[in-house]
Order: sequence, then C-alpha cells, then structure tokens
Amino acid sequence: MTNFVDNPYVICLYGPTAAGKTALALELCQRLNCEIVSVDSALVYRGMDIGTAKPSAQEQRQVPHHLIDIRDPAQSYSAAEFQQDAGRAIDEIIARDRVPLLVGGTMLYFKALLEGISELPESQPQIRQQLNEEQQQFGLGHLHAELARLDPISAERIHAHDSQRILRALEVYRISGQSLTQLTQERHGQLAYPVYQLAIAPQERAVLHQRIEQRFDWMLQQPFQQEVEALRQRSDLHPDLPSIRSVGYRQMWAYLNGDYDYQTMRERGIIATRQLAKRQLTWLRGWPDVHWLTTDQERLLETAVQALTVPAKIFKAKD
Repeated sequence: MTNFVDNPYVICLYGPTAAGKTALALELCQRLNCEIVSVDSALVYRGMDIGTAKPSAQEQRQVPHHLIDIRDPAQSYSAAEFQQDAGRAIDEIIARDRVPLLVGGTMLYFKALLEGISELPESQPQIRQQLNEEQQQFGLGHLHAELARLDPISAERIHAHDSQRILRALEVYRISGQSLTQLTQERHGQLAYPVYQLAIAPQERAVLHQRIEQRFDWMLQQPFQQEVEALRQRSDLHPDLPSIRSVGYRQMWAYLNGDYDYQTMRERGIIATRQLAKRQLTWLRGWPDVHWLTTDQERLLETAVQALTVPAKIFKAKD
C-alpha cells in the first residue's frame, strides 16, 4: 500500500442480497487494508438491524464502516445525499492511506456516485400551483402539447396522461429556463478515482433463492418481530416511509397490523426479497467492466484480489 495516496483507487463490490458480499468484503479488508463504505439504502437507518442484515458490532469493530446508522427511520435519504456522503468518506479513507471498499446492493446509489447525477431545481409551490390551475382550465393535453414544443424528447418519453411527470417537466423549464432533457444530460459529481468493479452471486439462481430463504428464516428466529414492534410504537413512523417499505419490514409490519397471518408474512417476505435480488441482478448484468465472482467458488479471495490487477476492469469516471 506504499504511496497509495499518490495513486489511489476505489473498489466496488456489487451483488444481490444474500450473495455473500459481507463475508468477502471483510476478507478483502484484511488483505488490502480497506475501510468499508456501505452502499445500502436500508443500512442508513438506526434501529433497523436484524431485517437489514446490518454488520454486527464485532464486524464493525473489526473493520471501520461508513454510512451505517446515519438517519432516523422517520427521515428520508436520497441518492444525492449518498453521493455527497460517500464522496466525503472516500476522500477521508484515502487520506488515511487506506482503500475505500464500497459494498452493497443499492444500484441507484452506485450509479449516482460513479456516473454523477443531474442537478434539477427544487419544486416551487407558486409555479406548481400555476401549472395545476392551467391543467384545470385548459386540460392535461394542452400542457403535454406545450411540453412537446419546449422539450420534445421528454414529451415523447412521458405518457400524455402522466400528469405528475408532465407538470414536473414543465416546472423544471419554467424555473430554470432549461428543458428536463438538457439538465439530465448534464451530470455532476462523478467519482474522481479509478474504480475496480467486482460482483458476486451464486452460479445458479436456485442457490440464491435458497440462501434468501435461509436468511429470512434466520431473521425470524432472531428478535426481528420485536424490532418491528418497537418501530410501530413510534407515532411518527408509518408504512409509506422509505425505511418501513424496506423488504422484510413492510411484510412484518403488515402482519403485526393483522393484514395476514404469520406464514403468509414469511412467504411474502421471501418472495419480495427474491424480486429485489432479481432487480439487482438485472441491473448488474448490463453494468460495464464488471469482474464476476461465484459465491462458492474455490479460492474466492485470491480470485478477487487477482481481478484488481487487470487494468481493463478499472472504471473510468465519465467527463
């Protein structure tokens, strides 16, 4: 690791839920002197430990972890906030002459960090009220036609009956003087360091499904129900919050609400987790320059470390 600060890089470790990311990440940290930056939209929440498979206190003592337990469950946390927080954590880790290892399955966060995000203006109540009044007076078709004149690409992409997105696109133009298309093409905040990209998953989908089921059953054997009961006792938490919509939590919340029985809760939780893993894999399959690892392959750690010597697998931030 000599002179790492002069020639730094970042490692991204992707994978679907229950693929074995945490175990491999801890091994990589021991070999490469890393610190872990969590890329998980659920791990940011305090008091949500079991259902998120949060690294244990021992694991967090073993290796420094970042962006865990940084929000209350009543708060939101955006990809833009993650981009800023992760960028700051990465700079600090590199300054300590250590390797930032980004681990998680929230691909939107990875995308925001690696490719940057569009800086869109915040909504303005006066502009939105004016647009609502125009919709009532002239109809949504009139507003969609205006959008087609100002931003034909967005108008082609947005359905003529999608009032929310039509109004937002027109609002962006009236606030900024630029079309939604123009602003989304201008991305900011791309990571300045080269990135090695690793992804881990079982060879067979059936194996992943089995691991997901085993993990969910393990959660149910832990005081997961009590964890959700404690959340339900808070008057400021409800099922529509991003935190409570997390897989596992929303099913247990519904069970405690009497919406269905225990077995149905378990089945729905497992199915929802499988669907999440499928979305993660679909996203990852189209991701460029990723070195794939198999969960149960022999010499997994050695193969992962060897992949870090292949220049073709280094992600270059876009201009």
